Amino acid sequence: MPERPIQQHSLFDTSIESEGADGPIVPSRIRSTSPFHQPRDLTEAQREKFRRMSRESREARRSALAGEGPAPLHEINVPKFHPLDLMPKRDGKGLSALSLFSGGGGLDLGVERAGFSHTASFEIMSEAGDTLRKARSDWAVFSGETDGDVRRANFKQWRGEVDLLHGGPPCQPFSNAGRQKGHLDERDMWPQFVRAVKEIRPAAFIGENVPALASPKFSEYVSTSIMAPLSGSYHIQKIILQASDFGVPQVRRRVFFIGFRTKKMANGWKAPQSTHYWGDASITEGERCMGLREALGLPDIGVDDLSPTIRSSLTGPRHTTSILNSVAAQRKFESLQIWPNGVAADRASARAFVAKNGHFRLSVPDIALIQGFPEDWPFVGATYMALGQIGNAVPPPLAYAVASSVLEVLSK
Repeated sequence: MPERPIQQHSLFDTSIESEGADGPIVPSRIRSTSPFHQPRDLTEAQREKFRRMSRESREARRSALAGEGPAPLHEINVPKFHPLDLMPKRDGKGLSALSLFSGGGGLDLGVERAGFSHTASFEIMSEAGDTLRKARSDWAVFSGETDGDVRRANFKQWRGEVDLLHGGPPCQPFSNAGRQKGHLDERDMWPQFVRAVKEIRPAAFIGENVPALASPKFSEYVSTSIMAPLSGSYHIQKIILQASDFGVPQVRRRVFFIGFRTKKMANGWKAPQSTHYWGDASITEGERCMGLREALGLPDIGVDDLSPTIRSSLTGPRHTTSILNSVAAQRKFESLQIWPNGVAADRASARAFVAKNGHFRLSVPDIALIQGFPEDWPFVGATYMALGQIGNAVPPPLAYAVASSVLEVLSK
C-alpha cells in the first residue's frame, strides 16, 4: 500500500521512538486508521525493507492491471456458497437490539436475520460505520472517534427500550495472536460493555470474543470484570462455538457470554446445536459444510478443506492485504492451491494479478464469503480496511444461530 503522512490514531497510538539493537526505533509513516492497529517497533533500515517490498508489490499489481503481466490462469469464480441460505429471516415479534463495537456488521446482520429490529450501532472506525450505513440506510449508526466511541455514550437513554444488547469488544487484549495484556491493554472495552448492560438493562445480552478469553490465563479477568459486575442482575452462561458447525467454510472458534435478566429465561435457554459437519463420515445428522474450494466455486482438484481462520489486516504490526495468521495456515492454503497474500479488491483484479506460484488469488468478495457475509454486503474503504472489517467480524451465520437461541426465549 502507498506510504502516507504520519497520523497515528489518537486513541490507541503505540508508536514511540526508542533505541533498538540495530539503531533507533522510528515510528511508521503509514497512517493508522484502526484503533486495533499496534505498529511494530522497527529501525529505519527494517522499515525500508518493508517499503521496498511494498513498492515491488504495487508495481507488479500495476503492471498486471495494465495488461502487462503474465496471462491470467484462472477464470473468474462463481461461488456455490450462499450465506443467506443459512439465515432464513425470522419473525422477531417486535423485539429490538442495540449493537456495540459493530465493526463491519457480522453480529448486526446475524441478529437482524434472527428477527430483532435495529435500534442503534456504535463503531469507532468511520469506514466501518460507512459500511453499516451503506448496507442499511435506515439504521441509526454512531461512528467515528466522537460519536462512535462507547466511552462517551450515555446508554441510559435506551433503558427499557432494548430487548437485546450485543457486541464483541476488541479481542486484541486477549488473542493468542496479540500480546495478551488483558486489562492492561488500553483497548480492553469489556468494562464499557458491562456499563452499557447496567445502564440499558436489556432482557438479554450477547458478548462475543476470541476463545482465548475463556482460557485459564484470563479466568480471573472473566470472573472479576465480566461475571462479578453482572451476576447480581443477570444469569450468565458461556459457550464456545465453531463456525463450520453452522455452515461457514472456515475454522473459526468464538466464545459467547449470554446473559438473561431472569432465572426463568436462563433456564429456558438452549445453546445452539450444530447444523453442519465437516470431515466426519460417521455423522448422519445435519448438512455437510462446504470446503473452501467448493464454496468459492473453484474446480475440483481432488483436495478440499475448511479455510484457516481469516486474519484481520487491522490487528497486526502493519497494515497488509494478507489474511495469513500462521505458518500452518500458509501450508493449508498451499495444499488448496489458493494464494492468500495480496488479496485483490475484486474478482476481475484478482484474475488479472497472477500469483507467483500460479495459485488462485483471493479477492475481497471471496474473503467476505468465507466469513459468511452475503455477496451484496458493501464493505467501505481501501482493500486492507475492508479485509480488516471482515477479519474482525463474527461470521453472520454464527451470530444468527446465537441470536435465534435468545429469540426463542424472549419471544415466549
